[in-house]
Amino acid sequence: MYKKILVAYNGAPESRSALDEVMRLASDASIEVHLAGVVHYPSAYLLAGEYVPEVALADEREHMEADLKDAHALLAGKGLNVKEHLVVGEPVDVLTKLVSELGIDLLILGHPRSKSFAMRWWRGSVDAILIERVRCSVLVAADART
Repeated sequence: MYKKILVAYNGAPESRSALDEVMRLASDASIEVHLAGVVHYPSAYLLAGEYVPEVALADEREHMEADLKDAHALLAGKGLNVKEHLVVGEPVDVLTKLVSELGIDLLILGHPRSKSFAMRWWRGSVDAILIERVRCSVLVAADART
Protein backbone atom coordinates (compact mmCIF):
# COMPACT_ATOMS: atom_id res chain seq x y z
CA MET A 1 0.00 0.00 0.00
CA TYR A 2 1.26 3.46 -0.85
CA LYS A 3 1.84 5.80 2.11
CA LYS A 4 2.87 8.95 0.21
CA ILE A 5 1.48 9.85 -3.19
CA LEU A 6 2.48 12.87 -5.29
CA VAL A 7 0.09 14.11 -7.96
CA ALA A 8 1.48 16.45 -10.63
CA TYR A 9 -1.40 18.85 -11.22
CA ASN A 10 -1.88 21.80 -13.54
CA GLY A 11 -5.64 22.07 -13.95
CA ALA A 12 -5.70 20.46 -17.41
CA PRO A 13 -8.13 17.60 -18.15
CA GLU A 14 -5.32 15.03 -17.99
CA SER A 15 -4.42 16.34 -14.54
CA ARG A 16 -8.02 15.79 -13.52
CA SER A 17 -7.54 12.14 -14.52
CA ALA A 18 -4.59 12.03 -12.10
CA LEU A 19 -6.90 13.34 -9.34
CA ASP A 20 -9.43 10.64 -10.18
CA GLU A 21 -6.70 8.00 -9.79
CA VAL A 22 -5.53 9.30 -6.41
CA MET A 23 -9.14 9.28 -5.16
CA ARG A 24 -9.33 5.59 -6.13
CA LEU A 25 -6.01 4.70 -4.48
CA ALA A 26 -5.93 6.80 -1.31
CA SER A 27 -8.52 4.97 0.71
CA ASP A 28 -8.16 6.93 3.95
CA ALA A 29 -6.54 9.91 5.69
CA SER A 30 -3.51 7.85 6.76
CA ILE A 31 -2.14 8.22 3.22
CA GLU A 32 -0.37 11.50 2.51
CA VAL A 33 -1.46 13.01 -0.79
CA HIS A 34 0.80 15.75 -2.10
CA LEU A 35 -0.33 18.02 -4.94
CA ALA A 36 2.40 19.65 -6.96
CA GLY A 37 1.74 22.61 -9.22
CA VAL A 38 4.72 23.69 -11.30
CA VAL A 39 5.22 27.26 -12.49
CA HIS A 40 7.70 27.07 -15.37
CA TYR A 41 10.77 29.25 -15.66
CA PRO A 42 10.38 31.62 -18.58
CA SER A 43 13.38 30.04 -20.33
CA ALA A 44 11.35 28.97 -23.37
CA TYR A 45 10.30 32.58 -23.93
CA LEU A 46 13.78 33.92 -23.35
CA LEU A 47 15.30 31.44 -25.81
CA ALA A 48 12.85 32.64 -28.44
CA GLY A 49 14.12 36.18 -27.84
CA GLU A 50 10.93 37.39 -26.23
CA TYR A 51 10.70 39.36 -23.02
CA VAL A 52 8.22 38.00 -20.51
CA PRO A 53 6.85 40.71 -18.22
CA GLU A 54 6.75 40.01 -14.50
CA VAL A 55 2.97 40.51 -14.69
CA ALA A 56 2.62 37.48 -16.99
CA LEU A 57 4.66 35.31 -14.63
CA ALA A 58 2.63 36.50 -11.63
CA ASP A 59 -0.56 35.72 -13.56
CA GLU A 60 0.64 32.17 -14.26
CA ARG A 61 1.46 31.72 -10.58
CA GLU A 62 -2.00 33.00 -9.55
CA HIS A 63 -3.72 30.57 -11.92
CA MET A 64 -1.66 27.66 -10.60
CA GLU A 65 -2.43 28.62 -6.99
CA ALA A 66 -6.15 28.73 -7.80
CA ASP A 67 -6.01 25.35 -9.58
CA LEU A 68 -4.17 23.80 -6.62
CA LYS A 69 -6.69 25.19 -4.12
CA ASP A 70 -9.59 23.75 -6.17
CA ALA A 71 -7.92 20.33 -6.38
CA HIS A 72 -7.08 20.47 -2.66
CA ALA A 73 -10.71 21.22 -1.80
CA LEU A 74 -11.93 18.33 -3.97
CA LEU A 75 -9.58 15.80 -2.35
CA ALA A 76 -10.04 17.10 1.19
CA GLY A 77 -13.79 16.87 0.62
CA LYS A 78 -13.28 13.13 0.05
CA GLY A 79 -11.56 12.88 3.44
CA LEU A 80 -8.01 12.71 2.11
CA ASN A 81 -4.94 14.13 3.88
CA VAL A 82 -3.72 16.67 1.29
CA LYS A 83 -0.71 18.99 1.16
CA GLU A 84 -0.03 21.52 -1.61
CA HIS A 85 3.32 22.34 -3.18
CA LEU A 86 3.62 25.28 -5.55
CA VAL A 87 7.08 25.00 -7.09
CA VAL A 88 8.94 27.04 -9.68
CA GLY A 89 11.24 25.51 -12.28
CA GLU A 90 11.45 22.87 -14.95
CA PRO A 91 8.81 20.18 -14.26
CA VAL A 92 11.16 17.19 -14.42
CA ASP A 93 13.67 18.78 -12.06
CA VAL A 94 11.25 20.05 -9.45
CA LEU A 95 9.07 16.92 -9.43
CA THR A 96 12.14 14.67 -9.12
CA LYS A 97 13.32 16.79 -6.19
CA LEU A 98 9.90 16.61 -4.47
CA VAL A 99 9.77 12.82 -4.88
CA SER A 100 13.14 12.53 -3.19
CA GLU A 101 12.61 15.10 -0.43
CA LEU A 102 9.14 13.88 0.55
CA GLY A 103 9.89 10.15 0.32
CA ILE A 104 7.13 9.60 -2.23
CA ASP A 105 6.03 5.99 -2.95
CA LEU A 106 3.91 6.77 -6.03
CA LEU A 107 3.93 9.62 -8.55
CA ILE A 108 0.74 10.11 -10.56
CA LEU A 109 0.90 12.04 -13.82
CA GLY A 110 -1.81 12.95 -16.27
CA HIS A 111 -0.98 12.21 -19.89
CA PRO A 112 -2.46 14.04 -22.88
CA ARG A 113 -3.26 11.53 -25.60
CA SER A 114 -4.05 14.17 -28.17
CA LYS A 115 -0.41 14.76 -29.12
CA SER A 116 0.66 13.10 -32.32
CA PHE A 117 3.42 10.49 -32.24
CA ALA A 118 5.63 12.81 -34.27
CA MET A 119 5.27 15.64 -31.73
CA ARG A 120 6.05 13.30 -28.80
CA TRP A 121 9.13 12.01 -30.61
CA TRP A 122 10.39 15.44 -31.63
CA ARG A 123 9.81 17.26 -28.35
CA GLY A 124 10.30 14.36 -25.98
CA SER A 125 7.89 13.52 -23.22
CA VAL A 126 8.02 14.89 -19.70
CA ASP A 127 6.32 11.66 -18.62
CA ALA A 128 9.04 9.49 -20.14
CA ILE A 129 11.85 11.59 -18.71
CA LEU A 130 10.30 11.54 -15.23
CA ILE A 131 9.93 7.76 -15.34
CA GLU A 132 13.68 7.53 -15.89
CA ARG A 133 14.59 10.01 -13.15
CA VAL A 134 12.34 9.27 -10.16
CA ARG A 135 12.94 6.45 -7.72
CA CYS A 136 9.36 5.47 -7.04
CA SER A 137 6.46 3.85 -8.85
CA VAL A 138 4.79 5.99 -11.52
CA LEU A 139 1.17 5.83 -12.59
CA VAL A 140 0.35 7.59 -15.87
CA ALA A 141 -3.33 8.46 -15.83
CA ALA A 142 -5.12 9.01 -19.12
CA ASP A 143 -8.57 10.41 -19.70
CA ALA A 144 -10.75 7.40 -20.44
CA ARG A 145 -13.00 9.57 -22.64
CA THR A 146 -10.27 10.23 -25.23
